[in-house]
Amino acid sequence: MRLIPVRLWALALLSGILQVLPFPVAGPVPLWRTAFCWVAVLPLLAAVLGTSKASKPLGLAQGAALGYVCGFVWYMGNCYWIYQTMHLYGGLAKPVSVGILVLFCLYLGLYHALFATLLVAFRRSKVGVRGALLLAPFAWVAVELARARITGLPWDLLGITQVDNPLLTRLAPITGVYGLSFVIAAVNALWLIRIRIRERRYTRTALTALGVAIIVIYLFAVHRSQQPMESPATATATLVQENLEVGAANTGPEPSTQQLLESFSYLSEYPTSKFFMGIPELPDTPSVVLLRRDSLGEAVDPGVPVATNIIVWPESPAPFEENDPQFRAAASALARAAKAPLIVGNIGIDRTEDNVRGYKLFNSASFITPDGRFAGRYDKMHLVPFGEYVPFKQLFFFAKSLLNEVGTFDAGRKRSIFTTGGHSYGTFICYESIFGDEVREYAEGGADVLVNISNDGWYGDTSAAWQHLNMVRMRAIENHRWILRATNTGVTAAINPYGRVMAAAPRHIRTAIAVRFGYERDLTFYTVHGDLFAAACALITMFAFGFSLLGRTH
Repeated sequence: MRLIPVRLWALALLSGILQVLPFPVAGPVPLWRTAFCWVAVLPLLAAVLGTSKASKPLGLAQGAALGYVCGFVWYMGNCYWIYQTMHLYGGLAKPVSVGILVLFCLYLGLYHALFATLLVAFRRSKVGVRGALLLAPFAWVAVELARARITGLPWDLLGITQVDNPLLTRLAPITGVYGLSFVIAAVNALWLIRIRIRERRYTRTALTALGVAIIVIYLFAVHRSQQPMESPATATATLVQENLEVGAANTGPEPSTQQLLESFSYLSEYPTSKFFMGIPELPDTPSVVLLRRDSLGEAVDPGVPVATNIIVWPESPAPFEENDPQFRAAASALARAAKAPLIVGNIGIDRTEDNVRGYKLFNSASFITPDGRFAGRYDKMHLVPFGEYVPFKQLFFFAKSLLNEVGTFDAGRKRSIFTTGGHSYGTFICYESIFGDEVREYAEGGADVLVNISNDGWYGDTSAAWQHLNMVRMRAIENHRWILRATNTGVTAAINPYGRVMAAAPRHIRTAIAVRFGYERDLTFYTVHGDLFAAACALITMFAFGFSLLGRTH
């Protein structure tokens, strides 16, 4: 295998860095930086495919090496917060935390290596450079689908960068986020495609007119898409953010269960009147102080409980157990006092003879009806590796300290939809929000509101909380549903069916906010059919790869 020129290594590194920039790095990402996605993959494509017929094709191993370096750099820049999660909150030593981050990046960098290998295979077949570039967006989406289905970590897919693009997000209810990734990858590839057009008398005039028409249509579409059909807010929800420290960072005095229950209950009945009308910490996001009024329009004293249609407690490190009489009594009393249902993050315990422990432990969300009855429970199905369970535990004995707070959870087996007062709520917990094909099942099953409870305290003050928020916003767009999001430390927010954050609480403070939301019952194409578009891209990629192996010219 001949040596890879330094120039190509530099292009691969550059591509990895550019792919980091459109995502949150330190706080919410400003809109201008999301534009980097349109050129971020370009250097990798140029390095792997070359730019002319004269350039000698790389070998499969060489392409994989360039893609691997690019992927390693991207994961290191995008998921750097894993170090802080492991060290500051998981209590692991610094060298061990660094080692876990590096191993994580080395492992998932293989997907970029796979993408580059596919491109080289296409390049070396009869389709050549242009054919490989035309197949690039199909291969990119196929690899993203593999990240979701094989490794189970579709964190920050490329299309997430355009969650604030009102024109491009029109695709999400049809294709899911994968459609956005496809368009972005296609634009990156088009920069390198050289199309030969025979010169005729009106060629230049026709091309100019076509270019002008495309621009006019685009501007018209953007103008129309900025005024989508309104999704009316007809109800009120109270979202609680307790702001408890987690893991090894929790060094203060430990409050008792009774103290925590009193705190959660008080916040539920007396939410603050101050909140953000949009994403917190962006410079143009206004904060407001709402003067509460009753049904007659009279001003209401802040000490008077606020009428609400539902109360949501976050997933949190509070040691609430569903079968604890003290917890059940407090939750039931709150539901009756507020005359509203509760969705509460807690630990579910079921006795069993199926394992050595004699019981199963679940990360759960319980549903309490307005009359105080515990009417249902959802047990988290997609657990966080190294957070809620340790895969290959014998090999990763050093990760046990991560389980001091949460223990080793068991995976739930059924998605539960809670119904009361003629409305249905689908609840997904924390990490599950990154799996679009799973979240859609709630809307397909009849949920007219989606509820996301999360404990983002494990991320600290890194970019992960903002990355997580953007993925939740994409789930709202894909399914055309309001999402009520209650988190331990933020971002706690109400998200409308177009992915806009309509109201949010400041991060890292103990608070609760009363937000407006609505009910939706329509089913999008994506809700019904799931990752059909991504599966089609994967199928096309497989056929193209098979053809390239049979019809190699180099």
